[in-house]
Amino acid sequence: MDSIILLITAATVACVHTILGPDHYLVFAAMGKARGWGLARSLRVTLYCGLGHVMSSFLIGSIGILLGTQLNRLVAIEGLRGNLAGWALIAFGLVYMSWGIRNAARSVTHSHVHEHDGVVHKHVHDHRHDHMHVHQSETGNGITPWAIFIIFVLGPCEALIPLLMYPAAQESTALVLLVALVFGVVTLMTMLAMVAVTMIGIDKLRLPIASRYAHAVAGASIALCGAAISLGL
Repeated sequence: MDSIILLITAATVACVHTILGPDHYLVFAAMGKARGWGLARSLRVTLYCGLGHVMSSFLIGSIGILLGTQLNRLVAIEGLRGNLAGWALIAFGLVYMSWGIRNAARSVTHSHVHEHDGVVHKHVHDHRHDHMHVHQSETGNGITPWAIFIIFVLGPCEALIPLLMYPAAQESTALVLLVALVFGVVTLMTMLAMVAVTMIGIDKLRLPIASRYAHAVAGASIALCGAAISLGL
């Protein structure tokens, strides 16, 4: 009976923890819309990052349990990882927002008048692709998904170790694995669902993320998520 209660708790905590932490889905929805990934690719990036996010905490918790590490020490490690992830999101978001603002400025069109052999004509262009590096391409191919993946591997699942894995360890190794599996699967499913709902909502509401300021808005959203983590919100 205690095992069933623990598994139900694992599923409930995973779902609520993910929904209340916008960094679990807003980051991917914002980046997906800004870089034109589409829903399928955005969900793939979310899945990979979510796996890294859950597995890193599971590995730390498992090693801690095997070594007999005190719970407060593991909690302190997870807290440190949370701070690192928060500041990394802030830094990444601000850098991306700055690039987005420059990109928006370059996309402003203007015209030039020319005369050739007595014929006057004008053409309209922008500077969006001037001095653009490979990793800044509009398709999103480059370092962006990897940067987000690394940040999410750094980020802990705060509830997994103290609330679930340690109590399960008092029963059996099999229960530890089962609790971690339930927590991980529900976390990933909730992340994917929230990313899909958020991206569809952006399309329906025609939010500014879909405009030429999409990259700047995405960067600001990511930085705000990082700030929320750093402030313990």
